[in-house]
Amino acid sequence: MTSFTLRFSAALLVSLSPCLLVSPACAQDDAKWVVYDGYDGPGKGKHIVLVSGDEEYRSEEALPQLGKILAKHHGFKCTVLFAIDPKTGEINPNVNNNIPGLESLKTADLMVVGLRFRNLPEEQMQHIVNYLETGKPIIGLRTSTHAFNGMKGKFAKYNWNNGDKDYKQGFGRQILGETWVSHHGGHGSQSCRGILDKDQGKHPILRGLKDGDIWGPTDVYGANPLAPSTVLVHGQVVAGMKFDDPPLKGKKNDPMMPVAWTREVNKARIFTTTMGSADDLIAAGTRRMLLNASYWAMGMDVSPTLNVDLVGDYQPSKFAFNGAKKGVRPAQLVIK
Repeated sequence: MTSFTLRFSAALLVSLSPCLLVSPACAQDDAKWVVYDGYDGPGKGKHIVLVSGDEEYRSEEALPQLGKILAKHHGFKCTVLFAIDPKTGEINPNVNNNIPGLESLKTADLMVVGLRFRNLPEEQMQHIVNYLETGKPIIGLRTSTHAFNGMKGKFAKYNWNNGDKDYKQGFGRQILGETWVSHHGGHGSQSCRGILDKDQGKHPILRGLKDGDIWGPTDVYGANPLAPSTVLVHGQVVAGMKFDDPPLKGKKNDPMMPVAWTREVNKARIFTTTMGSADDLIAAGTRRMLLNASYWAMGMDVSPTLNVDLVGDYQPSKFAFNGAKKGVRPAQLVIK
């Protein structure tokens, strides 16, 4: 057996079966999520659950790639969950009320979310709430600031626009530090360059990074993280969609908006970035920020030379509504 083995499951793994410890040949076509097992490395014995589900920024592509990097190069067990069309079994981010496999959060050491306007049934949402109550760490990407919408009853407080003064603006504001505000840069025409906060250069999440390493074609979001939060990276609005385009002139960059920050909620370490679309991961600096944040969130030592190499042939789709690849099932997301 190789040191890096993929496992797939259509239900929680509750007993040892012949398929548990074998290669992807045992993967079932009806698998509703994917597990990447990286047996060797500093992450050995730790479990990361990555929850995708947004209609625009291709988290169904970004989070499997991030999971592969964390598993293959660092030894973490990574479970990646998806919005699944219950009629077809295919990944469909436009289905906002079904993310199978959230039970896996019971054994998670870190939850990474790439969500937007989800309206999950109670039995699924309860697993997320249970995780929030454990005090374990969370990483929120891009639209996760407005992860939930239309939730009812006891879960209504998690909605992005919740008006309850005791939990105003829901999961995004109260846990991640911000809800949806605005597009600060030109959407689809002005990309984002990361500028490190001058007072946070020694923070572990910024190790191995310098101004400009963090970049992505997604634009800067408006953000004013809820205090207490520590801003690590500011988003320079770039006057174009190329890595080396100049900064936009004028007031948009004076001051620059925060694009990455940390918080602590219920003793849990929280890292939030308004970057993180599938095509943002093209930049090695953006990947390094996310790898560093994963180590930091779990209280692990962060090396400035963590391996952030892409795994496999990664050709991310451009962000767009209704831009998800058609007919893809989790069982197809195997490293070849």
